Amino acid sequence: MLRLGIIGTGWIADQFVEAAHATKRWQLSAVYSRRMKRAKEFGSKYSEDIVYFDRLSDFFQSDSFDVVYIASPNSLHFEQAKAAIMAGKHAIVEKPITSNPQEMSQLIKVLRRHPQQFLFEAARHYHEENFKAVQQAVQGMEEIQGATLTYMKYSSRYDAFLEGKNPNVFSPDFAGGALQDLGGYMVYDALAWFGVPDSVNYYATKLNNGIDGKGIAIFNYPQFEVTLQFGKTANSYLPGEIYGKKETIVMDNAADLNEVYIVNGEGEKTIISELADNNPMLAEVIDFADVLENPDSLEARDIADEWLAMSVEVNKVMYKLRYYAKIEFPSDYEEE
Repeated sequence: MLRLGIIGTGWIADQFVEAAHATKRWQLSAVYSRRMKRAKEFGSKYSEDIVYFDRLSDFFQSDSFDVVYIASPNSLHFEQAKAAIMAGKHAIVEKPITSNPQEMSQLIKVLRRHPQQFLFEAARHYHEENFKAVQQAVQGMEEIQGATLTYMKYSSRYDAFLEGKNPNVFSPDFAGGALQDLGGYMVYDALAWFGVPDSVNYYATKLNNGIDGKGIAIFNYPQFEVTLQFGKTANSYLPGEIYGKKETIVMDNAADLNEVYIVNGEGEKTIISELADNNPMLAEVIDFADVLENPDSLEARDIADEWLAMSVEVNKVMYKLRYYAKIEFPSDYEEE
């Protein structure tokens, strides 16, 4: 049984724990929160045998867990993941794994000094069968003429921002914004399905604090362009489309991928998606367990290295998009 520790007690951490417990291969055993009361409120739903912490140093020194899932504000991911690895823990970090390539490079160096540990970015859809079905369909296309991919959902925290509050997800101090959240799904899509682009542009619609509420990114490839539209200040119901010669791959949206089908030149529709899991994190927790339960397997190590290599490329492109849109975070200026 994989013993799980949690940093972050929001809804996404609940979803991860529920998926992990559903596999019967994980057990929540430790919870950290800055407030002890909140930690206990979170963990008591799952077990009576959980150790609680409100000091991060005590949490990492504890032998009550082996793997930590980090779902704190984006700006804290780097330091917490580094501390986890140095403490001998495996780290699963919600996307984005770090705020910029400088932090990613430092984290990789720490990981190399602790080769027994694993580091995963929790990009849930990257592990789903429907994501792989799109990837396979793209590879089977005779010609690719481009794509338009959309994922835009009104954030439950946007109202608070409009009221003058400063929620983490809309704060540059916490490395927030649309790109760092929903945009991450889209960048994974583009890199996995089409490869690393020659260049990228990002036309951000900024809020009054300089953070991006929504935006349009364009990825330039030698023979085509991919347009990504994402945001947290509006809802979109546009499907995603990938254009072949005569056929088009269509998806409900570019992150959930609940329904994916191909329409041929005659307008005939062929569904290529499977019924999605009730919990969208189930696929990733199964994949992570497969690796963590076989730490000495060369195949498991190769798979983990492949995932991490993709995370590194995604991180680079995310930074290039921010740089183009002139979106800056405090960590961009911190020295190693």
